[in-house]
Amino acid sequence: MENHTTSLSFNADIIHSVVSLDPLLDFWEKNLAHRCSHMSAMFEEIKEKISQNSALQGRIHDTEILNDYPDVIIPLMSSVFPAASFHSDIMGALNPSTFEPFYVSPEFQRLFLDNKNNFKDEVKSSLETETSKKLLHIYCLVLEKIYHLDCRLPDQMDMQIIPDEKTGLDRYYRITPDFQFVRVKALDPPAQLSKEERSLIAEHVTDIEILSRYIDLSKFEFTGFTIVKAVDITESQLISTLERDLIDEHSIFSSDGIKLLESRLQVLFQRPDIAVGIGSLQGDQVMIMKNDCSSNINCLFSNSHHINLKDLQGSVWHQATENKSILKIPDLSKKSNIVPLEQQAAAAGIRSMLLSPLLFQGEVIGMLEVFTPSANSLGSKEALLLEQITPIFSSALKRGQDELHKHVQAIIKEKCTAVHPAVEWRFEKAAMDHMERIRHGSTASEMEPIIFKDVVPFYGQSDIRGSSLARNRGIQQDLVKQLTLGLDIMETAIEIRSWPLLLEFQYRIKTMIKEISLNVTSGDEDAVFSLLHKEMVPIFDDIIGLESNVAKRIKAYKSALDPIKGMIYHKRKEYENSVSRLNKTLSSYLAQEDRLMQQSFPHYFEKRQTDGVDYIMYAGASMIETQKFAGFHIKNLTLWQIMLACGLALQTEQIKPELKIVLDTCHLILVNHSPLSIRFRFDEKRFDVDGAYDVRHEIIKSRLDKALIKGSGERLTQPGKIAMVYSNPSEGREIRQHIDFLSSTGKLTGNFEILELDDMPDVRGLKAIRVEVNLESMAKAQIIEMKTG
Repeated sequence: MENHTTSLSFNADIIHSVVSLDPLLDFWEKNLAHRCSHMSAMFEEIKEKISQNSALQGRIHDTEILNDYPDVIIPLMSSVFPAASFHSDIMGALNPSTFEPFYVSPEFQRLFLDNKNNFKDEVKSSLETETSKKLLHIYCLVLEKIYHLDCRLPDQMDMQIIPDEKTGLDRYYRITPDFQFVRVKALDPPAQLSKEERSLIAEHVTDIEILSRYIDLSKFEFTGFTIVKAVDITESQLISTLERDLIDEHSIFSSDGIKLLESRLQVLFQRPDIAVGIGSLQGDQVMIMKNDCSSNINCLFSNSHHINLKDLQGSVWHQATENKSILKIPDLSKKSNIVPLEQQAAAAGIRSMLLSPLLFQGEVIGMLEVFTPSANSLGSKEALLLEQITPIFSSALKRGQDELHKHVQAIIKEKCTAVHPAVEWRFEKAAMDHMERIRHGSTASEMEPIIFKDVVPFYGQSDIRGSSLARNRGIQQDLVKQLTLGLDIMETAIEIRSWPLLLEFQYRIKTMIKEISLNVTSGDEDAVFSLLHKEMVPIFDDIIGLESNVAKRIKAYKSALDPIKGMIYHKRKEYENSVSRLNKTLSSYLAQEDRLMQQSFPHYFEKRQTDGVDYIMYAGASMIETQKFAGFHIKNLTLWQIMLACGLALQTEQIKPELKIVLDTCHLILVNHSPLSIRFRFDEKRFDVDGAYDVRHEIIKSRLDKALIKGSGERLTQPGKIAMVYSNPSEGREIRQHIDFLSSTGKLTGNFEILELDDMPDVRGLKAIRVEVNLESMAKAQIIEMKTG
């Protein structure tokens, strides 16, 4: 027990505050003395000693006198300072409003007071900055005990940071005041507060300026003492601080950020020699971030060391990843079967380690490692602490990985536009390698070539048969209709006034109707537009007043025109809508079926819409990041192509009744199992075959839609049938096997033709098998499937 005279002044000279034991004596009498004879006897003895010493009675202005009466003060204070925890609790009894300590526990003494029993400078400085909080407490004492106003302040935690004597690292303490032993007495009759003033004070109980208007603290006396308790909250405070650092303020991906986090963990673990590393899984690489990163750029990629994932096989890092749980390594240098990366770490002085996998949705995305140069220095206690903070590091790392992914995608978008998901992994790797070269000072601005070797092509098309004829027929009907309406206007006007110019218009329009009725040429649309819109329409104002029938004909003409095109566009619009509807149906079905096939086996897929749809697929081992590619997959994809063509034929048949213009589709598949190489053309932002030999496949594709059966002049592709073109006899045998199977399932009729094709420019020796789709059987099967669910 010591007496302390340090004053923390905030205009304390206007506040009458003095230590008194009377509130504590009252507490004994009301709450303790009657409990048992022993407590009663102790209380009577304490009262007797106090009655014999006036220095202990009433107001104690010189608290140093208390040091002379340990036989009174210690037992009296035992009700506030429990003997069982006196040496571990952090407690002090202070002047009620000036907060000068006069009786403290050993831990309070050690943490907050210097050798002269004054508050340490850093504590004094911190307390003096908390003046407003102290004043609020004092005002609240007056409001509660004099004016009987409820004055519960918001729960604001007072915190004190004290360096640890052994480690020099900060520790955090929550400070809680207890005013139950403080009495407040008005020196003069207190000012009366009106109802409005009490209401105003209640609404602004934390506003010192308003409180000071109505309460003069110099008119009150505070006697007794304030109890202050401190609790070590270092762990919870550091965890909360780490959450703010990682979520709101700082980044683990910059030099300052990683150093700050390392300093936080040193405080949390109370080990100044702790170092931190964060590993991020990125494809076949691990990006390691430590406090030796040299840049303040907030970037996971730029501020990390990059290690190949295969170099971690058999290591402690690999073991922790496999187990998905914290791994303790007492001494890395003593590990058996040590791998090269572990040897490097041990040579750098790393001994004791804790490795905590960072997870997102159950999958490992990285690793948090804590290590020291001392063996056996990180145990179960530290592992429990690490387990608490691992989730917030996981969240921070995921955000960093998402940002890196955005950066990679931006590079891919700039260099390659959209990339098919099946090969996105290869573009991401190329983008990462591109970033790696730039990081090491390369000035190269282009990504490395992206080539997939030995891939098998799969090509198919569903072409709208006679689309050009249907379009021309629509053009012909619209032009004749518009010319006829124009002719009606001229002939009606001629009946009233047979002006020579009107007769000339009549002749020209009739001539044009006759020519277009026979055949439509590419320039007819422009010719009709020029005659009617540029020559005939301007005279409407001159002839509209001739007679009411002329005005009716002119109105009918204008009403028939498309408001955007300025021409009659009825049949052409019906054609375009029909083609568009059919295309969308085929394209949607194609995309839907490919999504299902992608789940079975990933492959590159690209489709295109013109008058119908066509697609190209590539599949091969070089395109797959994790799976194997075998001959089975080639046959399976070929069979799927034929089934897909059957589905496209059925889709066409089912939508026909909804089309204004009758349209049909022809289906073609090119079977070519010879592997080739494809290269991504960065300038054109698309894949193309790589090499002169492989170009033959592209040439065949471009010629097939016009292919003719040898010696007959008949087109290979026909509505309701699938034509499968091949050149290798083994491919033909495979096609017949697939036809036999699909015929048994009702998708094909079983009637097929084996055909030879006419030679085409640069293409010779092609054969084909043409088979009819069993539309009736497929439609029935679909109805049954719909009914049975």
